[in-house]
Amino acid sequence: MDSRKLAYFVAVAEERNFTRAADRLGIAQPPLSRAIQRLERRLGVRLLERTSRHVSLTRAGEVLLKEGRKALDGLAAAERLAQRAGRALTVVTKPGGDAGLLGPLLDRFAAHPDAVEVEVLICGIGEEQALLRGGTADLALLRLPQDDLTGLATEELLTEREMVVLPRTHRLAGRAALRPADLAGETFPRWTARWPGTGPVISDTGQVAELIALGRMVAVLPESVARHLGRGLAAVPLDGRRTTLLAVWREGRRDRALAALVRTAAEVAVTRSTSAASAASAGSVGSAASAGSGVVGRAVTP
Repeated sequence: MDSRKLAYFVAVAEERNFTRAADRLGIAQPPLSRAIQRLERRLGVRLLERTSRHVSLTRAGEVLLKEGRKALDGLAAAERLAQRAGRALTVVTKPGGDAGLLGPLLDRFAAHPDAVEVEVLICGIGEEQALLRGGTADLALLRLPQDDLTGLATEELLTEREMVVLPRTHRLAGRAALRPADLAGETFPRWTARWPGTGPVISDTGQVAELIALGRMVAVLPESVARHLGRGLAAVPLDGRRTTLLAVWREGRRDRALAALVRTAAEVAVTRSTSAASAASAGSVGSAASAGSGVVGRAVTP
């Protein structure tokens, strides 16, 4: 299928109007109408129901719109990846989302024979997957659970404890550990506007410590994040709960530099986990990767 005709159809389907779609595409309306008609003849199905005032999608049109958006996004991502191939790799993470691995990872990777320049993109909450799927980033650092990892390959790096972060004056701050039942009635953050609950919507991780310190909410966070939020807060382990940090990339990537970067990330995670375990056995506490952390790598090669 001609990607240009597919882009024309998506514009009409989204605008529900040929005039607006033509303006959006920067073309005249008659050739746009003819292109859609040729597409329908080629597919042998009607995609749009047209009246003098209204354009609506048929069932076939709805399917093509959904799949067409994916196809066009994939083409755009392929173009961006091809343009950047061999020049640099981009790693995306949200603030504090790397469990302290990113600095050591970049240092070690710089000495690798297959190393290329690495750019670091710090994104907003929940933006990592979109940047990865869209080709803006080559590797993302994400935490389980994730809603949809379809089309993505993963390497598990570190598993660490989840902690409840509270004001130091909170009634639960002195506990050695907490259970989910202990948190009944507490207000929790909403990490996106669609997140369930009634707590404040977090648009920037810098809000988290401030809102907890003000007594407006409590939060469950990875230990590496919880122990670095600042003074005036307490971090209490949550009943054996764990969270896993993943290295994530698009399936089908076969370039050596990305493979080397993923392997290096797994090596750094092993080293960090071993160091944390040694420190814990010696009685060290308060490390960003404390005794609750462990490595669970599978040595996946992109």
